Amino acid sequence: MKLPHTLSCVLFVALFTAGSASAQIEIKFGHVGEPGSLFAKSAEEYAKRANAKLEGKAKVVVFGSSQLGGDKELLQKLKLGTVDLALPSTVMSSESDLFGIFEMPYLVKDRKHMQAIEKAVFWSQLAPEAEKKGLKVLAVWENGYRHITNNRRPIKVPGDLNNIKLRVPEGKWRVKMFQAYGANPSPMKFSEVFTALQTGVMDGQENPFTQIYSAKFQEVQKYLSLTGHVYTPAYATVGLKKWASLPADVRGTLEAVAKETQSFVYEKAAKDDEDLLGKIKAAGVQVNTPNKDSFIAASKPVYEEFAKEVKGAKEVIDRAIALGK
Repeated sequence: MKLPHTLSCVLFVALFTAGSASAQIEIKFGHVGEPGSLFAKSAEEYAKRANAKLEGKAKVVVFGSSQLGGDKELLQKLKLGTVDLALPSTVMSSESDLFGIFEMPYLVKDRKHMQAIEKAVFWSQLAPEAEKKGLKVLAVWENGYRHITNNRRPIKVPGDLNNIKLRVPEGKWRVKMFQAYGANPSPMKFSEVFTALQTGVMDGQENPFTQIYSAKFQEVQKYLSLTGHVYTPAYATVGLKKWASLPADVRGTLEAVAKETQSFVYEKAAKDDEDLLGKIKAAGVQVNTPNKDSFIAASKPVYEEFAKEVKGAKEVIDRAIALGK
């Protein structure tokens, strides 16, 4: 049966459109950051840059606010191939203990030091450990310098943390650190923290300013202590299984743009450090500067345990510290 000319044209256009739509690969990028957070800004900038260069072959679509799961779920989904890209931070130390180097208190002095560590240590010694777990790090971005907020008292020395119920991310070395300081740390998904603070299930938490402010913790916390106890990188990460199935040119673009985006992330992070402290103060949170030397002294057992327990850790720590001198 011969179709009318107009109908055959409509069918052709419909089939062509359907074919074009299916040809475009969707790259799902999940993260736990709230709108306005450094994670959100970083992921959105990356998607914008990558999509411009992918020219319709693939499209990066960002899902923030734990829409695709918390940190541990996102890592699992990367391995399964149901999420394509994620931005883990502390949780990577639960995949490979060597990533716990970035859980060591006061290790990273500044972003310049972090870049030196990345160049000399990260790609040769840490990235291969992630690959053994089915994960590939495309680029090192940032979560930031972490500070303590709570509703009990200003934290001036580690002893002030005694018996404070403190939410920490899902990684055992952060737990060990705060146990050494005398706190009562509990790992918890980021998406659950606001309610836990609001209801008193947790007394406090620790995060960079960008996570504190974007998650509105200033609305449910009285004190902010500028401990700066850990600098946490964030890792633009894919699952090896799904990664291998992508066309080579798409992989090349996604990886190159991830590395290029680092300079944007560091610039934005430095600006947030300046801007957000003032906003948190303006919200009525009391801010104090602790005695960092007392925290550094209390951190010694954590370093010793890490070096003893994790193969290759002492060498990596010594190298990282030397790069900051």
